[in-house]
Amino acid sequence: MKLASSRSRKRLHLLTGACLGLFLLTHFSNHALGLISVDAMEKVRGVFNVVWRSWPGTALLYGSLLVHFVLALESLYRRQTLRMPVREALKIVFGLSFPFLIVGHVVSTRIEWMLTGYGDGYYEVLPALWSNSLTATRQSVALVLAWAHGCLGAWFWMRGRSWYPRYFLVFYTFAVLVPLLALLGFAVAARSLEGGLPSASWFRPPRASSETLGHIRLSIIAGLLAMIGGTLIARAVPVRGKIRITYPDRAISVAKGFSVLEASRAAGIPHLSICGGRGRCSTCRVRVTEGLERQPAANEAERATLTRIRAPDNVRLACQLRPTHNLSISPILGADNVGHKAQPTEHEAAGRERKIAVLFCDLRDFTLLAQQQLPFDTVFLLNRYFETIGEAVEGAGGVIDKFIGDGALAIFGLHTSIEDACAQALTATIRIARGVDVLNRNFMSELDKPLRIAMGMHAGPAIIGHIGYGKASALTAVGDTINAASRLEGFAKEYDAQLAVSADVVRYAGLTVDGRESYNIAIRGRTGTLETLIVHNADEFEGLMAASSGKGEAPAQPSGS
Repeated sequence: MKLASSRSRKRLHLLTGACLGLFLLTHFSNHALGLISVDAMEKVRGVFNVVWRSWPGTALLYGSLLVHFVLALESLYRRQTLRMPVREALKIVFGLSFPFLIVGHVVSTRIEWMLTGYGDGYYEVLPALWSNSLTATRQSVALVLAWAHGCLGAWFWMRGRSWYPRYFLVFYTFAVLVPLLALLGFAVAARSLEGGLPSASWFRPPRASSETLGHIRLSIIAGLLAMIGGTLIARAVPVRGKIRITYPDRAISVAKGFSVLEASRAAGIPHLSICGGRGRCSTCRVRVTEGLERQPAANEAERATLTRIRAPDNVRLACQLRPTHNLSISPILGADNVGHKAQPTEHEAAGRERKIAVLFCDLRDFTLLAQQQLPFDTVFLLNRYFETIGEAVEGAGGVIDKFIGDGALAIFGLHTSIEDACAQALTATIRIARGVDVLNRNFMSELDKPLRIAMGMHAGPAIIGHIGYGKASALTAVGDTINAASRLEGFAKEYDAQLAVSADVVRYAGLTVDGRESYNIAIRGRTGTLETLIVHNADEFEGLMAASSGKGEAPAQPSGS
């Protein structure tokens, strides 16, 4: 049941879907004219019929419908596992259920027209539909399902494009308004005819018998059921043998024809795939550690993505690799969630003044980096960076206040002394620096330049509380200490260093500042200057902290007094 190459199937699916979408758009636009009058609907229907009821238009429309339906069944057949994200499942369900909902309408309009040369217009169809609530509901549901299926398909195609975020609101508004106006037009026009048809509509040529139309309707439904049932039966028949896929922690057996991503889903193994398994991102990629030489070569879509990220020869996309022999793999990107760790409650940390340590962390040149990456990979890389920051901060004893763009704000000392808070903050900087080094090693093949961080840190009094409005309220800190830490993060960038830390933090942590590079800098809105140490590599603090025999004492007075 394999139809042409994978790329050719995708293009054909897209083209036939676009043709059907164009028909739906014209048909729904015609319905929307009911808001004006039934006469307006009839006049525009005549124009659309010139296109869609011509022989070329008929062949294009029903050919697209048939090919699109067969390709959907072929895709369902090849999927092997029915475990999939909800959006993918809805797209399939909507697409397969739609023909059953409209078959009666198609038979009574288009097929009768093909048999007799006469087809009902809006003056006949609207009263018939409106007089039967079940029929009207079924037709309305069919309209919504058809449009939803098309919108989901368009969304899967567009969401990876760089221009999509700029026009998202336009697309969303269009997607909502089209079916809404069509339904309103249908209702308004049908109600306007409740008083009876115009006198000019008394003439009616002979119609095909209801028995003939009934047989045609049943035949079409039987054919659709047979095609769907045959596809499901074919999926269940184990005729393709088994292969073994070995993961780092387990091994599974699957039928030949499974993609590695489908094998993971079937076995319940978490496996990232942001683009839905279409080869448009590289988040599902795996490193093949054994058995690569016996596997099929990468298709065009897979090669394009792997080339884009400069992947080594032993890296493949799990959604595109359909192994024909046993192999061993190691997923490169984890599928664990980010940002679900507990935060302090409002009762524990709101509305009070405390001495805290504040850490600002920011990626350097990330905007330029993002322009060189696939959109999905940019999001994934940024989330992995945030995960590194979050684990380092929380592992050291602090909490994440917020993420801002590619930067993060962390707070230490909500439940500890200022001395412990500063020691924790310095520990976090060491862990962050090492975590970024690990990211650079993992993404070495796809980064033109390694990720670089700039951190600023200060300690002092601040107001801690839940600030904001409604659901936008969150734990945060405000005050001069936060402003100073933010300024120090910018100071680290100016000196091409990993960390700019105030001498207050170092002294509170029990370390010495003697003999280290330091500057007295002015902070906007703050009197005096702030003694600041420039640290080019945060690892330098590890030895000092290990050698420290105890906590330091607080400075005699805050810097800048």
